[in-house]
Amino acid sequence: MSDKKRERFDNRALFAKETGGGKRKWKDRLPLALVFPNTYRLGMSNLGFQLVWAHLNHHPDIVCERFFQTPGLPPLSIESNRPLRDFPIILFSVSFEQDFLAVIELLIAGGIPPLAQKRREGGGPVTPGNPLVLGGGVATFINPEPLAPFIDLFLLGEIEPVAAALIEHLFTLAGGDPVMDQLRLMAQTLPGCYVPSLYQPHYAADGRLTSVLVAPGTPPRIKKTIHHRSEVAGHSQILTPETEFANIHLVELGRGCSRSCRFCAAGYVYRPPRLWPSEAITAAILARPEGNQRVGLLGMEMAKPEALSAVSDFLLQQSCSLSFSSLRADVIRGPLLELLARSELKTAVIAPDGGSERLRRVINKGITAADCLQAAADLAEAGLYHLKLYFMIGLPTETEEDLAELVALVGQIQEVMMAIGRPRARVCRLTLSINCFVPKAWTPFQFAGFTPVNRLKAKITFLRRAFASSHHLQLHFDQPDHAFFQAMLARGDRRVGEALLTLQGGDKNWRQAYRQAGVDPDFYAVRQRDQDELLPWEIVDHGLKRSYLWGEYQQALASRSSSPCPINEGLGCRRCGVCHD
Repeated sequence: MSDKKRERFDNRALFAKETGGGKRKWKDRLPLALVFPNTYRLGMSNLGFQLVWAHLNHHPDIVCERFFQTPGLPPLSIESNRPLRDFPIILFSVSFEQDFLAVIELLIAGGIPPLAQKRREGGGPVTPGNPLVLGGGVATFINPEPLAPFIDLFLLGEIEPVAAALIEHLFTLAGGDPVMDQLRLMAQTLPGCYVPSLYQPHYAADGRLTSVLVAPGTPPRIKKTIHHRSEVAGHSQILTPETEFANIHLVELGRGCSRSCRFCAAGYVYRPPRLWPSEAITAAILARPEGNQRVGLLGMEMAKPEALSAVSDFLLQQSCSLSFSSLRADVIRGPLLELLARSELKTAVIAPDGGSERLRRVINKGITAADCLQAAADLAEAGLYHLKLYFMIGLPTETEEDLAELVALVGQIQEVMMAIGRPRARVCRLTLSINCFVPKAWTPFQFAGFTPVNRLKAKITFLRRAFASSHHLQLHFDQPDHAFFQAMLARGDRRVGEALLTLQGGDKNWRQAYRQAGVDPDFYAVRQRDQDELLPWEIVDHGLKRSYLWGEYQQALASRSSSPCPINEGLGCRRCGVCHD
């Protein structure tokens, strides 16, 4: 579908309202390009992307237009079909490490020099064709360094606390002020602002980071911004059928997660976890377009059972149906179960993640096999006969015995569901999505190595054989080579980013291209990190103590679980460091 046809499905009325109803000409406002370096379908499913778009367009003197990746075609805006080169300021919203390469590809396809150093040569003003390029999104405040050679400045954290001040700075930059002077001012005064050119990393002969030289007056680390309270919870700004959540009004229950799963970067970089007040959530639900009764809740994994029950009660009163990405196996009860039954969903998703009881302690998942079996039974009783299960392979300390226990658990879940579905003449189906574990920055597993590809392939072969005779079961595996590439990017530094340029202009073998560029992928992906090693992503300050993350890693290696973050119980602690003040 073309961009213009796609736009017909968008909420045009909202765009007209946010941009002044079209009464002012495009050239009379500051044009901003907001780019999601992936497909329209994924980008418009991203609530954060929509919220940033709405924040910027709310200003009467700004027009912010959306761009998405369309392979083989030059980047053109959704709103007016203008090329990327027409915009003096470009903002990338990056959610996944795999999209780092797409950022570079979009700049090149738009006729824009990809390297920030080239764009800033000569100190000329910000102009169309020589734009200021900003980076944001969760992938950038997990680890911005692979994108640092291409971005003029990053906004690390959440947009709400700095939106107004950021817009003032953007007008100044577009007004012709010396770019580097303004970027230095922003780095010194604007929270969450990281200007990579003001930080110069130095490396030892063995490739490890030894120090970072910081420009005078610039903070040595950048503290991410945090949004603490919403009167109205974040919710969809545009509804379209061309997304993963087609025509579903998305509402966030909060940000962050108190569960402390050791593999999940979002559970650490969004600390402290914040649950929005019930009145903010109900206000967001009521903000849905008239006639739309489909509501998707984001953050159900982090919500307490009583909070989910209250929201479920309200949705039942509103005669709404529920959609969700996944549920924790230990919260499926009461009004939520009734709501699921009324929503006429065909599929439910739960994520045990670890295949065995021991591995679920290793990753601190906090659910048991009994929780999974009870959830499967309750969902089948509610009429959901298709269950999707997420597992990971290649977790630290994983053995063949853990994989065998995964197979056994899946068999038990099938038996439980079939015992309910068979008397009703319903076939119960399972879909297993099995992904390779990728160690992420700012988690206890940032110190762990990625499991070598040949061993991951052997695990996949084991599971395929184990499930070969299973009926009504589908298996989906991600590709170990793709996971390896992601692992290299996830814990990479600027050298990894610079080598991405060698992948442009042809179908190249990425491993070969990296080695030709003098970058060893194993150094970043497979290598274990030491307790005291300086890590590239620590340029960001999340408030997390290194000693806490290392201690949690040691707990994982000993197969011991830890208690969840107590902040959702109204308590504070000094364990991880985020709430020390």
